[in-house]
Amino acid sequence: MKVLVIGGGAREHALCRSLSLDPDVTALHCAPGNAGIAEVAELHPVDALDGGAVARLATELQADLVVVGPEAPLVAGVADAVRAAGIPCFGPSREAAQLEGSKAFAKDVMAAANVPTARAYVCTTSAEIDEALDAFGAPYVVKDDGLAAGKGVVVTDDLDVAREHALACGRVVIEEFLDGPEVSLFAITDGSTVLPLTPAQDFKRALDGDEGPNTGGMGAYSPLPWADPKLVDEVMATVLQPTVDELRRRGTPFSGLLYAGLAITSRGVRVIEFNARFGDPETQVVLARLKTPLASVLLHAANGTLDNEPPLNWRDEAAVTVVVASHNYPGTPRTGDPIEGLDEVAAEDAPHAYVLHAGTKKDGDAVVSAGGRVLSVTATGEDLAQARERAYTAVSRIRLDGSQHRTDIALKAAGA
Repeated sequence: MKVLVIGGGAREHALCRSLSLDPDVTALHCAPGNAGIAEVAELHPVDALDGGAVARLATELQADLVVVGPEAPLVAGVADAVRAAGIPCFGPSREAAQLEGSKAFAKDVMAAANVPTARAYVCTTSAEIDEALDAFGAPYVVKDDGLAAGKGVVVTDDLDVAREHALACGRVVIEEFLDGPEVSLFAITDGSTVLPLTPAQDFKRALDGDEGPNTGGMGAYSPLPWADPKLVDEVMATVLQPTVDELRRRGTPFSGLLYAGLAITSRGVRVIEFNARFGDPETQVVLARLKTPLASVLLHAANGTLDNEPPLNWRDEAAVTVVVASHNYPGTPRTGDPIEGLDEVAAEDAPHAYVLHAGTKKDGDAVVSAGGRVLSVTATGEDLAQARERAYTAVSRIRLDGSQHRTDIALKAAGA
């Protein structure tokens, strides 16, 4: 099988790493990729948002499967262009990807499917914003209706901050605050059959102790020793299958990766948000634990034959990933700094720990930073404590001037 992966972050590196280990994959390509992905796949320069360009590349490569990683190309309709060229594509259509592209659309789908979620108002005027903020009170939850690269949500006790963010959004969703721990649950679907993956938890705040600004994610771990063993079955029955069924009923079937961000509240499970693709950094830990070869599962989803796929097999090991971010992230990051120590991790810590590249590029022979989140250092172990230890040992070998990372990823869970 020849596979083309679209994207260039750590999520795509995790996907490429898993696909490169799959004996069914005979050729692996990535566009545009990054310095780390170049070690396992052939890179191609392409505008990931240009469906025509992606479809032409897939045709030239005679790809048997295209996997679209990031949300922006999906919302732009890249998967539709690939399918129109007659090539199987893992990723939802432009219309189905509105489940992530529009918070208001997602709320409408959930209401129709009786999916439990936070009560919310969709606001377009300052009067509506004030009314909604007053109705729910603090803490205020304000979400930009469109794509915002994981940074469009503000949760604050400060009414002025909440109002300022809401007014800057244009169309905005204001909703009730959900208490309780958060869980990420991915499911692979062909539009009818839904195959859940293993739950993970990520860390959105920039600083230890869940302090600081929201980010795209600073780390993750799996499994969740504190979660109810019946959680996956419950979410399948109340969230994932009803959502997939509702989208199919509407004539916009969702085929690809459906990601449910969940709050385990005092009143039960509630959906915080849906994403239309693998989450980053949760993908890094989920795929580290997946035993089943990945390519055939993704191809079955793309071809509408997922009911032929047996249940997924998982390793008993735990996995932890720690994000190394550049100076000033999540503000405007500093880029172009050399990254050292990658060879040391490969020599000293493999196979239990490895580095997945996010924002990197080659500058001559050197690897330099090229984004806010630069690396995802991922490790496995017999339990979370061992996986944490291995991940942070590997992090300590990496040298990137001004870099930052959280020191408490999976700390509480490892002690559970």
